[in-house]
Amino acid sequence: MKPTILTCAVTGSFPTREHNRSLPVTPAEIAGECVAAARAGAAMCHIHVRDPKTGAPSMELAYYREVVERIRASDTDLIINLTTGPGGRYFPSDDNPAVAAPGSSLTTPERRIEHVLALRPEVCSLDLNTMWFGSGAVINSPRNVRIMAEKIYAAGVKPELEVFDTGDIQLANDLIAEGALREPTLFQVVTGVKYGFSTGAEALLYAKSLLPGGCEWAAFGASRSAFPMVAQSVLLGGHCRIGMEDTVYLDRGVKTPGNAALVEKASRIIRDLGAQLATVAEARAILGLPAPA
Repeated sequence: MKPTILTCAVTGSFPTREHNRSLPVTPAEIAGECVAAARAGAAMCHIHVRDPKTGAPSMELAYYREVVERIRASDTDLIINLTTGPGGRYFPSDDNPAVAAPGSSLTTPERRIEHVLALRPEVCSLDLNTMWFGSGAVINSPRNVRIMAEKIYAAGVKPELEVFDTGDIQLANDLIAEGALREPTLFQVVTGVKYGFSTGAEALLYAKSLLPGGCEWAAFGASRSAFPMVAQSVLLGGHCRIGMEDTVYLDRGVKTPGNAALVEKASRIIRDLGAQLATVAEARAILGLPAPA
């Protein structure tokens, strides 16, 4: 078996400090959690940012810049993976669904990747899903995905293709066939989000069967399925993801003190199943990323 890349998603758009007081919110906290996760065994960190005063999800370049600069200035090597998911949410107004309700963030593809072009991480996510998500919709049109992909590649960044259901993978395959997405690809299979892939071996095995040959792929489960899906992904030959974006619990009824504890537990699961945890250098080689200068 090739080494297993473990990604830590340190903070997302949905958990709040009401769910877990240890959730990182400020750029300093987010960067610190990335470094701690890397020291615990994660080769890559997937990063969202938040308004440091309110804790609300943010798209501000200044917050991303501070996080990235703090990580790069640290003595810990890790692969930086910035999200491009924010900016795709739409809440229809009840009286006129054509008008966006408060909370909508739907914006242009160029705005959604502004921070990626400015900061040039090694990897960034690229969502392919259009689906009902909570009380609103997530919209990623093929046109916008093409625009984002073109600019991401031009910046020398590798997109991590986030797929939530079968149609997302079929869209990816079509975009690969037309040249908008370049092989070898990297997929992240998202399970446990309502109206998308369910968790479990059957769903993940089916998702894997749809992926293009020769790709690298990882999977994760939301909430209570987070650790079971670490195991399922390893058993099917995939890479793994864990972090406070996906779960705020270390065990049933036990809130995690931070991302490092989640990484340590996921690392044990990976090793107990007979797999080897990838170092940062090994992860770069597997993903075809250049070694740092």
